[in-house]
Amino acid sequence: MPNSPYQRLLELAFADPAAAAQYLTPATREAYHVFGQAAPADVAYRFERVRLGVALALLRLLAELGDMEEARHVLDVLKNALQAPSVAGIDKAMQKGATTFDRLYANLYVNEDGEQVLHLFERTLDADTQRLMDDVIREALELAPTLDFSREEEDED
Repeated sequence: MPNSPYQRLLELAFADPAAAAQYLTPATREAYHVFGQAAPADVAYRFERVRLGVALALLRLLAELGDMEEARHVLDVLKNALQAPSVAGIDKAMQKGATTFDRLYANLYVNEDGEQVLHLFERTLDADTQRLMDDVIREALELAPTLDFSREEEDED
């Protein structure tokens, strides 16, 4: 079975094996497939796991674009939320990490690439249907190969 767009996005964002080992569990890698097989009573939880996986991938791209420590802290919040056994548990983990998200946005300076990734991240959080999430995944797959990860620092005098 070929990798799904969701899995390809995770692979692009977590190309570094150490980062993949740190953030991607087998359950996270298979979240989209499990969502597609979910019983009606489990669909909401499985969708949230897909949303968190996409958000994790996008924040990883953002962290790598600007070597942003705040984005790495948000990655940890998302990783913890992915371990929750229910939608309520996910909500609780996200609430607990709310100040981490606030710090990310407060200390944010990004270039055009970063703005595009952040826009997709925001759309991930707003997506409430599979179609909208698939659109975000597709656009992220198109965007990721065009991102400039070089860290050429400009001197500020």
